[in-house]
Amino acid sequence: MAWNVAQKLIRSHLLSGEMTPGREIGLRVDQTLTQDATGTLVMLELEAMGLDRVKTEVSVQYVDHNLLQTDNKNADDHLFLFSACRRFGIWYSGPGNGVSHPVHMERFGKPAKTLLGSDSHTCAAGSLGMLAVGAGGMDVALAMAGEPFYIEMPRVWGVKLIGALPDWVSAKDVILELLRRHDVDGGIGCIIEYYGPGLSALGAMDRHVIANMGAELGATASVFPSDERTREFLSRQGRAQDWVELQADEGAAYDIDEELDLSSLEPLIALPSSPGKVVPVREVAGKELYQSYIGSSANPGFRDFAIAALMVRGRRIAPQVSFDVNPASRQLLQDLAMEGLLTDFIQAGARLHQAGCNGCIGMGQAPATGRNSLRTVPRNFPGRSGTKEDSVFLCSPETATASALTGVITDPRTLDMPCPRVEEPRKRVLLADTVVPPAVHEPGRRVDLLKAPHIESLPELEPIPDLLELEVLLKAGDDVSTDEILAGGSRVLPFRSNISKISQFVFEALDSTYPRRALRVRDAGGHAVIGGSNYGQGSSREHAALAPRFLGLRMVIAKGFARIHLQNLINFGVLPLVFLDPADYEVVEAGDVVRIANVRRCLAGDQRFVVELVGRGHRFSARSDLSERESSVVRMGGLTNWIRERARERASNDAPPPEALSSSEDEGSL
Repeated sequence: MAWNVAQKLIRSHLLSGEMTPGREIGLRVDQTLTQDATGTLVMLELEAMGLDRVKTEVSVQYVDHNLLQTDNKNADDHLFLFSACRRFGIWYSGPGNGVSHPVHMERFGKPAKTLLGSDSHTCAAGSLGMLAVGAGGMDVALAMAGEPFYIEMPRVWGVKLIGALPDWVSAKDVILELLRRHDVDGGIGCIIEYYGPGLSALGAMDRHVIANMGAELGATASVFPSDERTREFLSRQGRAQDWVELQADEGAAYDIDEELDLSSLEPLIALPSSPGKVVPVREVAGKELYQSYIGSSANPGFRDFAIAALMVRGRRIAPQVSFDVNPASRQLLQDLAMEGLLTDFIQAGARLHQAGCNGCIGMGQAPATGRNSLRTVPRNFPGRSGTKEDSVFLCSPETATASALTGVITDPRTLDMPCPRVEEPRKRVLLADTVVPPAVHEPGRRVDLLKAPHIESLPELEPIPDLLELEVLLKAGDDVSTDEILAGGSRVLPFRSNISKISQFVFEALDSTYPRRALRVRDAGGHAVIGGSNYGQGSSREHAALAPRFLGLRMVIAKGFARIHLQNLINFGVLPLVFLDPADYEVVEAGDVVRIANVRRCLAGDQRFVVELVGRGHRFSARSDLSERESSVVRMGGLTNWIRERARERASNDAPPPEALSSSEDEGSL
């Protein structure tokens, strides 16, 4: 049988299940990635499991999101993460080293391996021929403990690339074109595999740009073959020995087929406030600009910065524009300095920031209210920038830089200059000692975890009852993101280690009264939330499930869920239901009381539920469609309880029978 690249990666790591789309499969995980906004919970989960050392080939903790140290909380969490890495045998990349995804490519990514990360843009590593998937922290913690990663077998969507990119068009325009065609939910349930002759001109970091924003399509993963361009990248990183070839077999087929002619593309831009609202730049050209921002995990390569530096060389940024430059890694920052490109930015009037996520997650660089900000980041959900009434556009470095020069949104093809040609650094000095390796000289349990007073243990969660009678506290529309469920940014994320505190910000963007109202009914059984389609798109942060659960959320009924948030709800014992008839979504209102009987029996059975609107005389049907394992997790109140029960069962099964104990004691006394 002829296999495509995605099928080869899954087949070589399959531990359970069948490779049939929609069926649950269990995969062996080779590498894991955590970042500080999600990693603190992961480390607390490892502690709760009693883990000694991680079981993966490589696990790396990055500090890239919460870099602003306006008080002690972020600094204390960095110390906690460093101590946890020493205890559990994890690599540690400290503040200033850069964004997790490009640094992982530089240092650890290997073709034909699997990578699971507690960040939704982990899929960027598919650019190296890896099966790289974003997940909630609990799933990542289990993988670090040696457990399989469970997921529904995706369909494989083959995108054949032909032609070559014209001047002023780059990899960002490739993924924006797919978002223009398919919107933010077009890739749900799919792995996107890129192939074809058009790949030859796309380097590893160009592929990173495309794979990274597969998350914005809702895709499970994006994969590229491991070919000569992959080998070139690893060789430049001093890791030629890690390269292996990985190509689709001749005649390999795909569940979905699509072709994209690169030569037909033009500069594109996503309008506020969704990555799926894509139009040609020429259609919005001339709009006044306040901020232009380059960097982030979505455009982290040397080329992405070098072309911007060459465009501004000998020129000045428009006086009303803040031109923000966010290097993606310490190594990239060094390369730009050695090539003289930082001088070009400085002389042009750019603002240089430390290597990290920064404004992409709302950590500084927030734009003025209602003023247009062009960014090369992957997301422009409402308020994600740190400004509630923001106006953020997504575009390529070429478009962002052209607009910074003119002061208005500008199609770079209209500039009076030739398109710059970028070459990789003539001499690269590799920074080999910036990531701290796991401690091998001390047993993990002898290392104390450095917990500041604000770091709380995980809350205990009770099993789901057989009767749910819940007030609907909030009704949300379509495509609600995890940023709207629980915002990032400098006000919120420093409390990531304190669930009771961070829960005060839940649904702040939609209804600031939600936390207070939720606490009012929490002890009376909790509450429910109604959602539209693609509920929970965006970030993998499990706080967006755990914090509402702490406030008493027991059930979400939606028209459809984003993959990672759905799994996070399951992991914390929240019942996720889908309307059998989407028309029933229109009937339910905030303030209604919903009642479901025989919840546990339905979960263990056909997973079809009858939902009664108490006092309204209306009933409707909903389903959950969970695997047997997921159903068991929800019944037990979450994955932590499920793990404990499994441990008890294993201990009971491993214990010798009473008669054997008696015999052994008798023999020992002779």
